[in-house]
Amino acid sequence: MSGALGIIAGGGDLPRAVAQSVRADGRKVFVMALAGSASGGWIADFPHEWGSPGAPGQAFKAFRAAGVTDFLLAGQVDRPKFSELKLDARGVLLLPRALKAARQGDDGLLRFIVTMFEEEGFHGVGVAEAAPGLLCGAGDLGHLSPSDDQRTDMMRAFAIVKALGAMDVGQAAVVFDGLALAVEAAEGTDQMLVRVGDLREAIRGTPQDRRGVLVKALKPTQDAKTDLPVIGIATLERAAAVGLAGIGLQAGGALIVDKAAVAARADALGLFVTGVPL
Repeated sequence: MSGALGIIAGGGDLPRAVAQSVRADGRKVFVMALAGSASGGWIADFPHEWGSPGAPGQAFKAFRAAGVTDFLLAGQVDRPKFSELKLDARGVLLLPRALKAARQGDDGLLRFIVTMFEEEGFHGVGVAEAAPGLLCGAGDLGHLSPSDDQRTDMMRAFAIVKALGAMDVGQAAVVFDGLALAVEAAEGTDQMLVRVGDLREAIRGTPQDRRGVLVKALKPTQDAKTDLPVIGIATLERAAAVGLAGIGLQAGGALIVDKAAVAARADALGLFVTGVPL
């Protein structure tokens, strides 16, 4: 790869982890931080600008000035209210295409954003390509391993994610003893886990008696350039709080932010984290 990597940064820890990993590999990074989504003092440690989803022209200009050749999307961004966006001139021209893409679901909208930048001469890459050290491998991350029954629950949950993901529904599911306790939709993984905690204890685990598994995997329709499933310390804490026994991730198809810290925290909480080839 030549030139700088441009990161269109939303919320959460993933944009920071990607930027730090890429810089550690010796490559220049430029961050286009999306106002209202991106946050954290880490942004000031990199060349950056603050921008809006409605101002693609600003992003194109900033990327060219920074010598960006490749770009990626990272972090959480809420679907914009198109009627409230402040548009620059390029945004006005691209709005009809954006509205059409949005009607095809989140995956369609993300693919449009990638296409929009590629039409300007930038090359879209995935996080797995730019920062391969964040990619989940096969096997256990910490010292704990799932039982045979938990592996059966994980495969059931992966099948649920595959089936619903084909309809662009979500990337995650929670299963215990073959029963689907929750599936992820537009609310995201964190709020899905809140719902698990609201279930009666007869069908879920507790911090004293851990039961059930969370899995995250790519949707079949998903472009790996745009939105790989991701976990970090916060995911572990929320899974532990609602009594889950562990987390299964699609090996080669999910990201782990701060792997060493996640492994240590998983061991301390008594949760397994494992990568499953699918």
